[in-house]
Formats: sequence, C-alpha cells, structure tokens
Amino acid sequence: MLRNFLDRIKPQFEKDGKLHFLHSTFEAFESFLYVPDKVTVSGSHVRDALDMKRTMITVVVALLPCFLFGIYNTGYMHFAALGQTCEFWPAFWFGCTKVLPMLIVSYVVGLGIEFVFAQIRGHEVNEGFLVSGFLIPLICPPDVPLWMIAVATAFAVIIGKEVFGGTGMNIWNPALLARAFLFFAYPSQMSGDAVWVADAVSGPTALAAMSSHTGNLPTASELFWGFIPGSVGETSKFCILLGAAILLWSGIGSFRIMFSAVAGGVVMAWIGRLTGSTDATVMQHLLSGGFLFGAVFMATDPVTSAQTNCGKWIFGFLVGLMAVLIRIYNPAYQEGMMLAILLMNTFAPLIDYLVVNRNVNRRRKRLQAVRSQVENA
Repeated sequence: MLRNFLDRIKPQFEKDGKLHFLHSTFEAFESFLYVPDKVTVSGSHVRDALDMKRTMITVVVALLPCFLFGIYNTGYMHFAALGQTCEFWPAFWFGCTKVLPMLIVSYVVGLGIEFVFAQIRGHEVNEGFLVSGFLIPLICPPDVPLWMIAVATAFAVIIGKEVFGGTGMNIWNPALLARAFLFFAYPSQMSGDAVWVADAVSGPTALAAMSSHTGNLPTASELFWGFIPGSVGETSKFCILLGAAILLWSGIGSFRIMFSAVAGGVVMAWIGRLTGSTDATVMQHLLSGGFLFGAVFMATDPVTSAQTNCGKWIFGFLVGLMAVLIRIYNPAYQEGMMLAILLMNTFAPLIDYLVVNRNVNRRRKRLQAVRSQVENA
C-alpha cells in the first residue's frame, strides 16, 4: 500500500509536476523507505549494491552498541552517584530520558537544515547526516542543554558542510566540529574536568585524574567495560571494539587508520612515560577518554581523512601521536583526540599530495632509468 501510494503521487514531484519544487524532499523520504531504483544505462561503471545509504546505515549499526550502553550507563551513573542500587530497566529508562532528546534535537535541527539547503539548490538530500547526527550526542556529556546541541548542530551543518558544498565536500568532520563549537563556546560544559552523573552531582573523569597526577585513575577493567563517567558513547571500549569489528568486517572502516592511530598513541604514551611527563600507563592512555572512539569512528571518516593507502597510515599515526601529545603537555585541555583529528583533517590533502608526488617522482626516475638503459644499449 505504501509503495503504491508513493508511485501514485510521485509524478506530481517530477519535472513539470505541481510539486516539483519539493522533489528533493520527496526523493529523500522515498529513498529512506525503499532502495532507489536508479540504474546505469550507458558507459562503463562499477556495479555494486553498496551505495551511500547502505554505507551510512552500516556505520549507524556499528554505533548502536555504544549508543545503547551509553543510555544504560547514564542511568547507572545517576543512581550510583546517589548511593542507590538500581535494576537494569529503570537505569536504562532514565538514560533514555536524557540521551534520546539529544538524539532527536540533533536529527531534527541537522536534517531540517539539510532539507532547506537541498530545496534551495535543487539537489538531492544526501545521507551523510545519518551518521553525523548520530555521532553528535555520543561525543557529548549527557548534561549538555538541548539548546546547545541545537546551536552546535546548526553550526556544524552550515559552516562545516553546506558552505563547502554539502556531503563529500567538507574539510572537517561535522560531528567533531559541533563538539569543538561547544568546547570553545561553552567550556564549562565540555572541559573534561568533571562530567554530569546525576542531578546537580558531578564526578571527575579519568582524564581529569590523569592530568592532575592524583593517581586516582580507574582500573583498566573499569576503563574497558565503561562503567565510569564520561561522554555518552565514549566510555565502553568493549562496545567501541564491537563497532570496529563491524566496520572492518564490512570494509567500511579503514584498518590502516585505526591501527596506525593506536600505534601513534602507544609511541607518544611510551615517550611521555619514559620522560616522566605522565603517570598514566600506555594502556590507560588508550582506554581513557575518547581515544578509541575517535580512532574507530571519527578518524576513519572517508571524506575528511587521507585517501591514499600510504597517506592513511601517516594520517592515523599522526592523529594518535598528536592526541596523546596534547593530553600530556597541555594541561588546559585534557582530551586531545578532538583537536588532533580536526588538525589532521586540515592536513589530509597535503599528506595525499606529498604521497602522490612521491609516487610520481619515483616512477619518473624509474622511467628515466629504463630510457637510459635503452639508449646505452
């Protein structure tokens, strides 16, 4: 019935139809409900069932473990801070009342702006914000006011995407741009010193303890399973690894960026430990804050990361290196992953340029050597 209804009203949104000016909006809802029926008709093309919508949905599925655990952990932290024990469902329900409004605001504001720009430009609505809108609540503490989420999302979509031309044209990761906006505009909510765990109750984060050299760091087990204060989706490293497995199995996420980011973090943490600049172990650096979440879901963004294979190794390694470097040597900012990824997003085109030029020069020298051999012969 739904398919027949869409087919019946579709001509009104086509060219010369009465509602042609709403073609972008109709196409967005139709492609959300059903697989697009567009096929290639001429020329040579790579034919594959994997389109942008399936790619984005795969990333959303990979994020679901972090999202569901983040909901429960929000409720768990609330009752734990009050000194109360709570069953699973009451804690989960309390987390829903805090996290779901953040998700709704992110999608309503972001998609609303995307629809407006698509209508103005006469373009189709891209599926890129399906992931960005899902990521924004996960990288924010659950106490961030909803109006701040709305303002940050609008900033990220307009300044981070649409001014560059929309999905696929942006320089920086939109979700991280929203978090950066919140951090610099409202630092008291995003500083990382303390995070909301209950009404009017705040608890110190692992990064705060690491920066203050108090030694009161959570254990490796607590950091891994995630029953600690923190941003909604960043606390459980187990859930992050589940998402990483989905991205690697499906081929959506780049293993080069993930592994090299971890390697860069390990090298910098080891140097900091060796020089006495940090009391935290290498494992505590990797498991604390948003390091793994950023390495798996943020740094691997195919639009804003390096495109060449060699460039991906360099890009990921520098992301991990810079993240831990900022943590150790910049006490004013305890979580370095956001700034490290945004910084490397800026230099990703340069990395690719240098890699491509190196390959071109190497092949040019090889060709010259072959020509010299031929001439000598």
